Amino acid sequence: MTGAHLARFLLRRRSQIDTLLFEKLGPAAPGPASPEAELLRRFRSGAASSLASGQPVEPSLDGLKLHDRRAGALLDGWIESAATVGAPDGEAISAALRPVAQAFVARLRQSASTRRASGAPRAKRRAVTAAIDRVADAFLALDADTGHIADANPAAGALLGVTRDALLGVDAMGFVPRDAQATWWTELDAITEGSETRRFEASLRDQRGREVPVSCTVTRFATRDRSLALVLARPL
Repeated sequence: MTGAHLARFLLRRRSQIDTLLFEKLGPAAPGPASPEAELLRRFRSGAASSLASGQPVEPSLDGLKLHDRRAGALLDGWIESAATVGAPDGEAISAALRPVAQAFVARLRQSASTRRASGAPRAKRRAVTAAIDRVADAFLALDADTGHIADANPAAGALLGVTRDALLGVDAMGFVPRDAQATWWTELDAITEGSETRRFEASLRDQRGREVPVSCTVTRFATRDRSLALVLARPL
């Protein structure tokens, strides 16, 4: 498949590719007017232009603010969906799109690095992240006010059926059955009022809609900007 043919394929089959991606992500799929949806639109357009011309296209990310890990997970998922739709040319499609995706994520990381602290505090954050990644139980850091997922570990991704990075910034209530949401909100509200560790039992719902009963421990972590509820969830 030539670059021009692949560019036409991406534009002609974009709705089918998006639908497949959203089915895979479930509640973690981007909203219609979200920065993530705009990222996918710009990536698709940039990839098509690059493939049609045979020349690399500078990523267009002006005004687009989102987590580089979340962006990388979304672009990886979109490429996998494009490869599935384009079978039996899936490997060629993936090979052609990966460099474009890497350029997009690199640009996001460059812009994010100017806002991050450097030195010892950053090294400490990496050490904490590495420790959380080794925890066997699902770990979710939730914004106590909005319920959005600020961080997660691989075990949380495995429990919910979505890659860990694809969960970042997502509304956690999308992974909670409707009849269990009141319990979760009660615990999030309570954790903003005190620092004592709380324990409760509730349910989560994975990407396929299957309900998973969990036993949870939640601890408050307050920053200057917000209160985070650090949740460890163990399937019952």
